[in-house]
Amino acid sequence: MISFHNKTALITGGSSGIGKALALELLNSGCSVIICARDSQKLNSAKDELITNSACESGRVFTLPLDITDFDLVQIKISEFLEVHPTPDILINCAGSAHPGEFQDLSMDKFHWLMDVNLFGTIHMTKALLPAMQKRGSGHIVNISSAAGFVGVYGYTAYCASKYAVRGFTDALRSELRLNNIQMSLVFPPDTDTPQLVYEAEYKPPITKALAGTAGILLPSNVAKTILKGVAKSQYIIVPGLENALLYHLSNILGPNVYFVMDRMVDSAVKSIKS
Repeated sequence: MISFHNKTALITGGSSGIGKALALELLNSGCSVIICARDSQKLNSAKDELITNSACESGRVFTLPLDITDFDLVQIKISEFLEVHPTPDILINCAGSAHPGEFQDLSMDKFHWLMDVNLFGTIHMTKALLPAMQKRGSGHIVNISSAAGFVGVYGYTAYCASKYAVRGFTDALRSELRLNNIQMSLVFPPDTDTPQLVYEAEYKPPITKALAGTAGILLPSNVAKTILKGVAKSQYIIVPGLENALLYHLSNILGPNVYFVMDRMVDSAVKSIKS
């Protein structure tokens, strides 16, 4: 088991949801954290909340206002940060967005937006921080995909595309970095009780809502605990939630037959709407 005590973690999307929950768990484990997000006000509020709830010293929580979709800005900000602070031991690419809707109703802007945040934001942060980890000779990168990164979900064409891409990127990079003593983890969280999930509810097609109604929603704190338990064990694949884990393993066991299962679930959702 790897200890987080006296380590440092940089967490994108750290001002809310799973990212903030991860920061709290890490602080309680003796780790220092740098929370990164676009909104400075939300970051400062999150910092105050983390210090209060963890009872840690204020010097163990740092904020880094940053738009991860802007690679030039990411490079500048990370370079400036590393001039003052040591290289983080852990990078957690947790920032993400989703916008459901049936394909014909989604604008191309939504597809580009989700790719920019979910995929390229992950790539940008990794590209900017990895050289410092390689120079030191150690590090752990945690990329957050989604259950929608291993199974196609009705109404989530744009989101699934971006999260499947995170999976492909991470799988390929893992093969390269294992030769440089850089660990990687790929996480597939299910629906989690976050502000993002509240946002999505407004745009979900009826069939998507019916499908979501059959699945449980996890608390961010529970997801965070599962992620960090897996990271401490140097696990590559981390799948929070029992039901979600069963679906992940079932999708691998069934192979192409998983589409039959998913189709039956959609058919059942359609019937529930009509009844």
